[in-house]
Amino acid sequence: MDLNDVALFARVVESGSFTAAAASLGLPKSSVSRGVARLEAALGVRLLHRTTRRLRLSDAGRVYLDRASVALSGLDEARALVTDLGTEVRGTVRVTAAVDVGVRLLPPIVARFVALHPRVRVELSLTGRVVDLVEEGFDLAIRAGKLADSSLVARKLGVSRLGLFASTAYLGRRGAPRAVADLAAHDCVLFRTKGGRATWRLEGPEGDRAVEVRGAITADEMSCVSEILHEGAGIGVLPPFLAKARPGLVRVLPRHAMAAATLAIVSPPVRYEPACVGLLREALVRELDFTPEGEARSARAKASRSGARKGRPATA
Repeated sequence: MDLNDVALFARVVESGSFTAAAASLGLPKSSVSRGVARLEAALGVRLLHRTTRRLRLSDAGRVYLDRASVALSGLDEARALVTDLGTEVRGTVRVTAAVDVGVRLLPPIVARFVALHPRVRVELSLTGRVVDLVEEGFDLAIRAGKLADSSLVARKLGVSRLGLFASTAYLGRRGAPRAVADLAAHDCVLFRTKGGRATWRLEGPEGDRAVEVRGAITADEMSCVSEILHEGAGIGVLPPFLAKARPGLVRVLPRHAMAAATLAIVSPPVRYEPACVGLLREALVRELDFTPEGEARSARAKASRSGARKGRPATA
C-alpha cells in the first residue's frame, strides 16, 4: 500500500472533491482519482461514494479516515521533529498580548530573539480582548488573571503588583497623601470602572487597607492611565514598568501596593510544538519573570547591558 495514496484520499475528503484536491496539490485530477482507486483496490473496500454532484464517505471510508488521519498526523510531526533537529531553527510564532505589555515589554525581547534565530518570524497581535488561541491560530499569549479555558497550557510568570503614581505637577498643586485614607480626598484616575468610583485595596506594612476613591476620568488601558497621570489629572495605579517609561511620574505611598493578577504565558494544547515556539516561550519566561527573584535578575541584567553600551565593564 502506497502512503501517498492514503494522503490523496485524506486530501480529497478534506477538499470535498477530486477537482479541489488536485488543484491544492498541483496534480492532474486523473492522478488523484487513480490514487484513490488504487487504495480502494488494495483495501478491497469502497471508501467513497461518487456522484456527479458530491462525494460521500462510505461506512468503511469513515472508519479508515479516522485511523489514517492519526497516522498521517504522526508522520507530519515526525518529519517536523527531524527538520527541527537537523537544521537551523525556523518558522513563524504568533503571539498575542495586552497592549501595555506588548508595547513596553515585548519589543526588546523579540528583537533579541530574532537576532539570535534569524530564520524565525514573530507576529505580534496586541489587543485588549481575550483571543481564542485555537480558533485564531496563535501559538502563545500573555494573560493576566484566572484562565477561562482550562485546556490551555500555562507557565506562571508571577504576580503583577501595581503602585500608586502621580505627576510632580499634581503633587505640587494638591500635595501628597500621607496615608491610604487620604486618597479619598484626591482626584484619582480610574481603570476599567463605571460611575466614577472604585475601591482600592492596598497592601502595606499595617496590613491590607481599603479606600473608596473617586475620579472624573476612567480608561480601559493602563498606558492611557499613565498618559493622563502625566498630564497632572490625579493619582492612579500602574505597574512599575509602565510608570518608569513616563518621566515625571513619581511613586505615592511607596510602601503600599495593589496585588493585581497572576501573569502567565499560555499556549493551546498540541501534540507537537515547533522548536521556534518552545524557544520563544522560554525566552519570555526568563525575561518576564515577575517573581521578586526574577525582578532582581532583570534589574541586574539591565544594568549590565547599560554598562556595556557605555563602555563600562559589566559587574557580577
